[in-house]
Amino acid sequence: MSTTTTNTDEILRVRDLHVRFPTPRGEVHAVRGVDLELRRGEVLGIVGESGSGKSVTSMAILGLLPETTVVTGSIDLDGQELVGRSDRQMSKLRGSKVAMVFQDPLSAFTPVYTIGEQIAETVRIHRDVTKQQARERAIELLKLVGIPQAESRVDAFPHEFSGGMRQRAMIAMAMANDPEVILADEPTTALDVTIQAQIIDVLRTAQRETGAALVFVSHDLGVIAGIADRIAVMYAGRIVETASADELFARPRMPYTIGLIGALPRLDESSGGPLVPIPGSPPSLIGLADACPFADRCPLAAEACRTSEPALEVLDVAAGVPGEAPVDTSVPHAAACHRTDEVAKAHADAGAIFTLPSIDTAPAAHVQRADRDPVVQVEGLTKTFPLVKGSVFRRKVGEVYAVDGVDLDIRQGETLGLVGESGSGKSTTLHQLMDLERPEVGTVELFGAPVDTSKSGTKTLRNRISMVFQDPAASLDPRMTVYDVVAEPLRAVGASADRIAERVPELIELVGLRSAEADRYPHEFSGGQRQRISIARALATEPELIVLDEPVSALDVSIQAGVLNLLAELKARLGLSYLFVSHDLSVIRHVADRVSVMYLGRTVEEGAVDEVFERPMHPYTAALMSAVPVPDPVIERSRTTILLPGDPPSPTERRTGCRFRSRCPLYAMLPDAQKSRCEDEVPEKTSHRGASVDHRAACHYPDQVATLTA
Repeated sequence: MSTTTTNTDEILRVRDLHVRFPTPRGEVHAVRGVDLELRRGEVLGIVGESGSGKSVTSMAILGLLPETTVVTGSIDLDGQELVGRSDRQMSKLRGSKVAMVFQDPLSAFTPVYTIGEQIAETVRIHRDVTKQQARERAIELLKLVGIPQAESRVDAFPHEFSGGMRQRAMIAMAMANDPEVILADEPTTALDVTIQAQIIDVLRTAQRETGAALVFVSHDLGVIAGIADRIAVMYAGRIVETASADELFARPRMPYTIGLIGALPRLDESSGGPLVPIPGSPPSLIGLADACPFADRCPLAAEACRTSEPALEVLDVAAGVPGEAPVDTSVPHAAACHRTDEVAKAHADAGAIFTLPSIDTAPAAHVQRADRDPVVQVEGLTKTFPLVKGSVFRRKVGEVYAVDGVDLDIRQGETLGLVGESGSGKSTTLHQLMDLERPEVGTVELFGAPVDTSKSGTKTLRNRISMVFQDPAASLDPRMTVYDVVAEPLRAVGASADRIAERVPELIELVGLRSAEADRYPHEFSGGQRQRISIARALATEPELIVLDEPVSALDVSIQAGVLNLLAELKARLGLSYLFVSHDLSVIRHVADRVSVMYLGRTVEEGAVDEVFERPMHPYTAALMSAVPVPDPVIERSRTTILLPGDPPSPTERRTGCRFRSRCPLYAMLPDAQKSRCEDEVPEKTSHRGASVDHRAACHYPDQVATLTA
């Protein structure tokens, strides 16, 4: 049933929307009876796991689905019915009445035309203006979204912009004709948290300048909490819960929503405990039965849940639940669940309905850090690459200082989180460790000794160190069965056939999969299962150190929670040490014992994770943490976000003084006498007043960092 009454402020009304894709295996019913409304100036957040129908719903509104797609129902945009319109008719509305910000701006822009030409084209299609006027409008829009030197950058090609700048330009193009609705499909997914904060700020600017309503599609509930007025949660092609942002987070009434919220690591909570994963995987959308599609994953499922699919019904929440805050009934709260009363009671009593996994504390946690054996000790690591020009006669014209002063310290049984923006040198640091070569500058010691570059020494170290990559689909050979994938490292070190036959099933079971599935291929598993296979392969040679390069960034939060719990369990059971690289500081806060923050190739702050996150002593660390959204609308609205201007400087030149000062909000506040120190003197990492000895930061004025978020 409808969740709202007819409202003259409605700009978009979707009713009983169905989207079907024909496939060789059968018809995929990707969107199943979606109803939603959008009011002028409102921000509607749509969340859910991959495959829930979020993006397909957005594409259906814009009419951008393949011709073979069957779309039924009603999409009313300010009184105009969109379903059944031809592509030519829809082209008159796209960009003028409704516009879209795509997830990947690099593929959304045409690479052979400049940014300015593409924005100007959007203007000229819908307005009777000259080429010069359209170009001036493009420059105006680029300035509005914060592109520096817009007069010259308007003639740049998409590949000449950074990821954040491309997304800004995409938003500028969406704003070009003052549309009434802007659809943003995962616009911040692939961006660093600092750039994500900039893009969200630009989207707010776009909405304010155009007066448009905004549909914000995301899998990140933290981002949604900070920007959305109302939230619609999608699962298996349907909206299963909708309410105001405050109401949804405070009083979720659908078990799936509770699972999504509980699976999220939070920046504002100390590390240690397990996350609450949602068991199982979403169902196939081919031939769904008449039952709740979440029943097989739901801890409260009853017989009724398996015999009929619940409708999306408005809940009677006016009375509230004893012990909870008063209910705001201005926005209807609807849920598609047979057991909303039981969910309300369970959530009020315990705060969660899913079983909390039990993970033993690692034995090393009971040993003082100073008494643990060193695993990785890196000081002053430097790595440069030649900068060359020319295609036939190549010549060196400079150097790229990819890593320029990195320090790492990992002890036995410890997890060190390595964080920083893209281009900060994290991946190069990993490659330097995994290459097992003598460093260009600095020292690298593994397991208490300098790197042994002899053939026998390298072979020994290869057994003691392994790696898990970011994208399991790309890192697993699709031509090999899971058995062969896991067995490959064992064969490489010369293990016998009997040892391999014994070890491989043991490893597959260890990561929570069934050894009977070892004859299947990687593409037959879900993303989370593929990452578990990658972890099993990394454990094959019984390593002591595992390097994890963004191991959960490609996973939904519900799947991510299970993988993070698995890593914690393996660390406790096997006494492993981790070097965990991530751009998600919430994940680092949850998994790491210590954290090392990198900027432009250098370590700028390091220390115990709770101490660094609660009392940052470097303005870059403070900016990173302020940009990470918290999945709680009340808290998120009260936080101060430090927006860093632009992108990091080019690593092709060594800068005098503090290399962060061009973006540093603290530097901008300092009197001239103190600024000169930042300009002339390179800050060394030292501990400061009130900090523990191993909490060090490379900042001249760490005591003033707290004023940035005051």
